[in-house]
Parts: sequence; structure tokens; C-alpha cells
Amino acid sequence: MNEIFYEFNEIKSQADLLSKNNIEMILHFLAKIENNLILYETKQIIVKTKDSGMDTEKRVIALQKLISQVDQSLVLVKGKIREIFLSYSS
Repeated sequence: MNEIFYEFNEIKSQADLLSKNNIEMILHFLAKIENNLILYETKQIIVKTKDSGMDTEKRVIALQKLISQVDQSLVLVKGKIREIFLSYSS
């Protein structure tokens, strides 16, 4: 349980087709408390710029550096865990 899974979703504005869309960074991580497995989720809105691909890569690198300062065993893993967790817990 040393992995923090992340994914990016584009948020499309319904109000204005010409407005800039933002990117949502979603983090999922598992915790085990006694006999219970819990899925935590947190989100961060990232303002989309012309070079949004670099923005997301820079965010991941910066976040990994920050996490490593707290606990060097934690790593960011690109992917989705929600569906796996929901099928496991049912």
C-alpha cells in the first residue's frame, strides 16, 4: 500500500464552448484500518494552458518530490484503482 494512483480528467465547461477547459488531477490511495480496506480520493483543479501536457508532467514530478520528503517509500503510479477497488470490495 505504498502507491498513490493518479489520473487526469479534462473538465469541459457547459456554459461556453470557447472558454478554456481545466484539468482535474485525481489521487487515490488505499489504507487498511483493522480489517477494513478504505479508498481515499482527493482532487485538484489545474488551469489548462497552451502547454498543458508539460503542466501535468511538472505537477507529477513536483508532487513526487513533496511526497518523498514525507515518506520515501510512497510512489505515484499513473492509473486507476477505483474500479479495481469497487470490484474487490463487493
